[in-house]
Amino acid sequence: MTTLVLIAKETIPGRVKTRLAPSLTLEQAAELAAASISDTLAAVADLPATRRVLLFDGERIPAGAEDYEVIPQVAGTLDVRLAALFDQIDGPTVLIGMDTPQLSAEMLMPAFEPWGYGVDAFFGYAADGGFWTIGFQEPSGHLIRGVGMSQHNTGQRQLERMTDAGLTVQMLPCLTDVDTIENAFEVAEQIPQSAFAETLARFSHENAAHLISDVNVVTAGKAFA
Repeated sequence: MTTLVLIAKETIPGRVKTRLAPSLTLEQAAELAAASISDTLAAVADLPATRRVLLFDGERIPAGAEDYEVIPQVAGTLDVRLAALFDQIDGPTVLIGMDTPQLSAEMLMPAFEPWGYGVDAFFGYAADGGFWTIGFQEPSGHLIRGVGMSQHNTGQRQLERMTDAGLTVQMLPCLTDVDTIENAFEVAEQIPQSAFAETLARFSHENAAHLISDVNVVTAGKAFA
């Protein structure tokens, strides 16, 4: 009886994964973000969620999310946007992001079975100090509102907020968010058959070819100087 929420934004060049530049172009970064969402949707497709929600910033929803109930993100910082969701949703709810395509249904399955006795929440750290998943037996915005996001200690502060509220938290595996090009290659190695890995490999090949072409042009120019 658990609701699954995916928070995502429309993959518009210049609005998503900009930290992957200049290793990737903004257009490539957006396409890689779309591949990440696609893999994430595929990974959780078989979870026995009683409700599926896309907490979305954008207009064109991702392919594969047609059966999700779309809730627009409110304006504000990430903690405000998440708090608004948890204020309007009832019952056991687990939220995931679009930046961990290596997640699996097996990792999340404990939250989609009867929650263990005394378990009030689920939580998974991200390797950068944040978190990739968070879930509550009884959702409420006050459990997250005011926690500073995108900081080295965001995950620690969020977990402290939960335990200070008296919640018993079951931990899920730590995963790497795709924020940098190094993260992207690390994650791609974990899921080599995924759309994410195949897309990144294609870009690496294309960009290397362009670089070689540019070097040849410069070298030829010098030869005729």
